[in-house]
Amino acid sequence: MLPRVPDKFFDETVQELLSPAGSSRGRVALLTGCVMNVVFPEIHRDVVDVLLRNGFEVVIPKGQGCCGSLHGHNGDVRTARALARRIIDAFDGRQLDAIIVDSAGCSAFLKEYGSLLRDERHYALRAENLSKRTKDITEFLAEVGYVEPRHPVAKRVTYHEACHLVHTQAISRQPRRIVASIPGIELVELPEATWCCGSAGIYNIVHFEDSMALLERKMSHIASTKAEIVLTGNPGCHLQIDYGIRKFGLKAEVMHPVSLLRRAYEGA
Repeated sequence: MLPRVPDKFFDETVQELLSPAGSSRGRVALLTGCVMNVVFPEIHRDVVDVLLRNGFEVVIPKGQGCCGSLHGHNGDVRTARALARRIIDAFDGRQLDAIIVDSAGCSAFLKEYGSLLRDERHYALRAENLSKRTKDITEFLAEVGYVEPRHPVAKRVTYHEACHLVHTQAISRQPRRIVASIPGIELVELPEATWCCGSAGIYNIVHFEDSMALLERKMSHIASTKAEIVLTGNPGCHLQIDYGIRKFGLKAEVMHPVSLLRRAYEGA
């Protein structure tokens, strides 16, 4: 199910502060995380490039590590809190307009730090402040405005709504708005787009057969759209759907919505 993991992880290839070519609209920080950092460094690069093109300085704090979402969701609250404290320490004290996340599971969990650490005297207020500044990348772009691409991308696409994005954060309109702003795109609505694909953190590992039943239903709907690109904003969904495309013999590419936006910026 896993793709080929690059020799170098994202945080090994970038400096801590990146500045746009022109004047700056503000400063944001990027959560590198764990799965995204290791398995999908190219999505991080796409997100950084889009932020720079839209005039934002990007801070990539060292020593962040995992956000603790998988631990928290599976009952290991002690480890989740320890990882949350590490994230807060890495981001604290910086003048930031927002903390940008491109993984739905991670952004959902960061937004819960205020609750997770509410009883810790030295972290409760800092955790609440971090939660309030956390933004999914599509949420952030929709709020602050972004340069709409001029280059057409003549592709038929569909959008799978990651559970942690649509159900936990109520983010649904924003990714679609970004995709619809790309010239040449034909956006086909996915039946049962808000239904789980079967990934669900580690569900597809600990409940593999049930996970595959959910995946088969999801893939039948994706096949009905005849989409060339399937968009989703969470790495678990990305891996699961990519596996489903291979398993069921479909011809489609899985992408993050902001990766498609970057492709449109470059005219690729």
